[in-house]
Amino acid sequence: MFESLTERLNQVFKQLRGQGFLTEADVRDGLRQIRLALLAADVHYQAVRDFLAHVESEATGKRVLESLSPGQQLLAVVRESMIELMGGERKALQLSGRPAVVFLVGPAGGGKTTTAGKLAKNLSKRGRKVLLLCADPHRPAAADQLSSLADKIGVEFASACQDPVREASKAVHETQRTLHDTVIVDTAGVPPGETPEPLLKELVQALRPADLLLVLDALVGQEAAGIAETFLPLGVTGVVLSKLDGDARGGAALSLPMRSQRPIVFVGTGENPDDLEAFHPQRMADRILGLGDLQGLAEQLEQAGVKQVDKTRVRQGALTLEDFLEQLEAMNQAGPVSQFLSRIPGIKQQDVDDPEVESELKRARAVIQSMTLEERRNPNIIGASRKRRIARGSGTTVQEVNRLLSQYEEARRLARTLGRQRTPPGMGKLSSR
Repeated sequence: MFESLTERLNQVFKQLRGQGFLTEADVRDGLRQIRLALLAADVHYQAVRDFLAHVESEATGKRVLESLSPGQQLLAVVRESMIELMGGERKALQLSGRPAVVFLVGPAGGGKTTTAGKLAKNLSKRGRKVLLLCADPHRPAAADQLSSLADKIGVEFASACQDPVREASKAVHETQRTLHDTVIVDTAGVPPGETPEPLLKELVQALRPADLLLVLDALVGQEAAGIAETFLPLGVTGVVLSKLDGDARGGAALSLPMRSQRPIVFVGTGENPDDLEAFHPQRMADRILGLGDLQGLAEQLEQAGVKQVDKTRVRQGALTLEDFLEQLEAMNQAGPVSQFLSRIPGIKQQDVDDPEVESELKRARAVIQSMTLEERRNPNIIGASRKRRIARGSGTTVQEVNRLLSQYEEARRLARTLGRQRTPPGMGKLSSR
């Protein structure tokens, strides 16, 4: 996501970091390049103006110009300002009431029904008993689609499509008997250019949702802010950006919080029921600036069942091929490797999307699986004859076995080096949140 913006911003900071010191003219030129990058990313011009005004007020003082690493310090200032632009702190659902009613509204085609299913899966994994409720009287296939998603996810479904206000109220009341503690209501989409119909207002008044989420397609860019304005009178409490994985620019994510004064709560990152992520402004700023999202990566790997390797062993370079295989197996079960790699600092999106990456990891798994337990734990014993046997067993070549062993040794050396390194000068602020 946001590949074009990340690439342009990386070019700006690479140039600035290459200079030993910065003048106010250098900073102004850098900010002009950042402004062009944001406008090209379809960020609303008022959001760009306010963002750069804040950065300039911070960046032209002593903090940046007289620091030992002005390029790094300017990056820290931009990061802080970008976090504020996207809402500052993570905002969670309120989920108050018994049951907690979560109401989804939005324009037609924005992904509400799919988001309802993803949200049901997300809350179910957190231990909540969810009822998916369809209150869309206009789209004939709406109830069937949501019912199918409910079956796939393993939650209950109810329809309120004939008389939405009466039937939805009854379904919510029935949860006292069925012990559902959360009701997610999928509503009719609003056609482009039109305002929400009175039925939506009646449903909101009848159900009194704890959370009223506006679902918007991230691909609409800065237009998302204008679309949001038509829904705010309903009492919108937060925004879900769907299809963020297909957004190479980032206009919606960077424009909406400031323009609508509503937080982004979740983002859709794929087509599967699990592809819904909590929106963290700090982590998103890091990803946009090419700094990765290692905290998010750790959480994703933990959810996937990938065990955390002992840090002391990492620093000592004591990781084995058995450790590596265990991580690969868990990642393989969790989904596309690209979802993990995209969070690692320095890895470009085009490298992540390269199908050869997935193929290479499959071959690596096959090679390690063809080794004995002793060979995995002590690769130094692998000589020529063992390599030929491993290559035959894995359907690869001796050259590929050699390459894996070389990569493994390089990774061990890198782990030892990184374990001894301190935070680079001027980057302390980057870990302040």
